[in-house]
Amino acid sequence: MGARYPYFLLADSREGQLKEAEVTRSAPSSQPTHGNIRHGFVYERVPHITLKSIANNAEIDVIWEEWQAKLEPLAASLNAARGQQWEEWEIPRHAEGPWPPAAARLLDQLQAEQVRGDDANARKLAMWLQELNHTLTRAYTLADLPDRAAEPWPEDAAQLHAAWWQARIARQQAIDASIAAKAEFEYLYDKPYEDKKRVRVAGPFTVESLSPHRVLGVDENDELIDPLKEGGVAYGEEQDFTQMILETLRVAGVQQAHKEDKIDFTSLVPWPGDLVCAEGRFVAGGQGVVVAGGLQSTSHQPPATSTELRAAIFIGPEFGTVTRPDLVQAAREAGDAGFDVLVACAFNYEAHTTEFNKLGRIPVLKARMNADLHMAGELKNTGKGNLFVIFGEPDIDVLPVTDNQVRVRINGVDVFHPNTGEVRSDGPEGIACWFIDTDYNEESFFVRHAYFLGANDPYKALKTTLKAEIDEEAWATLNSDTSRPFAKPASGRIAVKVINHLGDEVMKVFRV
Repeated sequence: MGARYPYFLLADSREGQLKEAEVTRSAPSSQPTHGNIRHGFVYERVPHITLKSIANNAEIDVIWEEWQAKLEPLAASLNAARGQQWEEWEIPRHAEGPWPPAAARLLDQLQAEQVRGDDANARKLAMWLQELNHTLTRAYTLADLPDRAAEPWPEDAAQLHAAWWQARIARQQAIDASIAAKAEFEYLYDKPYEDKKRVRVAGPFTVESLSPHRVLGVDENDELIDPLKEGGVAYGEEQDFTQMILETLRVAGVQQAHKEDKIDFTSLVPWPGDLVCAEGRFVAGGQGVVVAGGLQSTSHQPPATSTELRAAIFIGPEFGTVTRPDLVQAAREAGDAGFDVLVACAFNYEAHTTEFNKLGRIPVLKARMNADLHMAGELKNTGKGNLFVIFGEPDIDVLPVTDNQVRVRINGVDVFHPNTGEVRSDGPEGIACWFIDTDYNEESFFVRHAYFLGANDPYKALKTTLKAEIDEEAWATLNSDTSRPFAKPASGRIAVKVINHLGDEVMKVFRV
């Protein structure tokens, strides 16, 4: 709610077709448009003008003939008014007749002497002025000397001259534009044309996609670094990623939406497992017990005693995405080793992991790691930052409207409470905004619906950002925990992304 972004012209839109026709000086396309972002935008371009492209441009002759029909009558009228027989290239640029060379030299001498101000020679000024008036048969004084050594034309001739030069310049501009449009060009993909009539707060160009590929490092000779062949001197001295994450996790703990729900580990030691790499211990409420259904509390009263629980720690890849099979295998390993809960730490989770919260008696807590952890050694390990955050499962209902339309209502977020060991549901007040991809393709999330619940007064923040008055009725449809009706997707899937006030997000996929 605190930013505004440009709205770009889509190539697959009527406005984009018109802009493309304007840029290329061609007829607009008549193909139907669907607003498909995969077709890209209308981009600015740089022409590569060659003599060949100019010689093959037949439009130049058409432009010349079109403007010649306007220029020739103006030139004939101008010649008649001035008693001349100028060709097009002989018509002067200024509507004035030059003085004789002797008079022009006298005017230059007068202007140069006047610049000296109080030091000017009054005798020379008077002599030169008298000679100038005698040459031109005029009665100039020092106060009314002209700026240029020329005689202005009569008004009618000056108007004909201005009209001719205006048409002459317009003809050249049209020819230059044709040459640039018909020449070979290079797209500037970082400069799409903007639609100045629209302001974008979110979507439809907000796209997020996770890359599972790791960036390979190179040395000073631009050769790939093979960590298996390192001698342990230069690159090998750097701290191991898993070791760095565990040390930071030991100090920072795992934060949730509420500060009182933070998980602080009393101990965190390595564990010789396949996916489980560490054993963490934290204190839960005394009335919270481990049962077959997972961590639950037998009472909502504050705990009187404490119970220490064992948590299996699973750390995802440094560059990549954690999948649902990864979590299933890690949860099985945690259950076989007798752990009470699995805490997974990763930078990114695939969409299908949101549906996986428990395996048998083992609850699965998915903590998203802050991107600052990529900085490794440069990050100060103070334990005060939200480096590991669990954003609970969104509580969402899909409501049928008609046979072909549905609505989505968000009730809140389910949050694990470590002090009591229970999972409780928070209301929508803990949600800053939520988005819907109404036709999820299982590859990328496209923001097709955006809703802002916000804290305090998001309506005021929106007005400040856009610097304009907002239609309250239109805003009411966005400041809502229930979406507008939309058609059931052809893919049969929708995705809902929820973001809290800390900036943490979670996405869930639904079949419709």
